[in-house]
Amino acid sequence: MILVTRLNGAVFALNPDLVERADCTPDTVITLVDGTKYVIAESVPEFIDSVRHYRASLIAQASRIESEPALLAEPVTHDDDQTAATNVLQLHRKDR
Repeated sequence: MILVTRLNGAVFALNPDLVERADCTPDTVITLVDGTKYVIAESVPEFIDSVRHYRASLIAQASRIESEPALLAEPVTHDDDQTAATNVLQLHRKDR
């Protein structure tokens, strides 16, 4: 999510993956894929820069996650099927 500002000064979070287009009319109007429109105080270049930084941070975070070795927990045996064991991915690192 990125933070944008309404013309009255109220800040809200916007999912940039839902943005269809950004128009300068002269205010910046953000149109979502469902047709919802938001008028924001940021200029179109500022908005695009925010989206660019947001997406770059997602890629950087995914890269960090991929570079860490995945730690698997011990196999878990379900009571209803003693013969089948399921490996469970550890969701939290122990060093935090």
